[in-house]
Amino acid sequence: MSTPTILALPFEERGSIPNNQRFPALVYRAAFGRHISDLASLMEERFDHNGWPPAWRNGIYDFHHYHSKGHEVLGIAHGSAELMIGGAGGRELQVSVGDVILLPAGTGHRRLTATADLLVVGAYPPGQSGDILRDAPTAEIRAAISKLARPLMDPVFGRDGPMLQLWDGF
Repeated sequence: MSTPTILALPFEERGSIPNNQRFPALVYRAAFGRHISDLASLMEERFDHNGWPPAWRNGIYDFHHYHSKGHEVLGIAHGSAELMIGGAGGRELQVSVGDVILLPAGTGHRRLTATADLLVVGAYPPGQSGDILRDAPTAEIRAAISKLARPLMDPVFGRDGPMLQLWDGF
């Protein structure tokens, strides 16, 4: 496994996107090698081993949305994309094969552009899921987001992963 560069991106509420006031979004640059024949399966295996059961393989929606019922990890298994993280006017982010994005519940995200071969592996901690929300959060949605605990393990590096420290410092 490569040694990635980790970006921590905190976001305040932005329009109809609540973002997450406790945990920053994390970007693991080159968390996996770029020349692995079945990178999607390797990502699924690693996420599952670290307590983040894989939930789907697909792309990323081209509209702003967020999840209130789960923290989400996105592994870029093929292709590349330009994303907007944090809602309208948030941070534009270029991602490519081998990168991993960890989005705490409430964090807005959307695909701006992508290569035709984009394949993303998505996973959530046990008991969590990726509901698709686009409207401004209600008090109940805000409460659900704030009650989601920090997962026990980093989806890429397990018990020694950077998420454990970076999500404690916020």
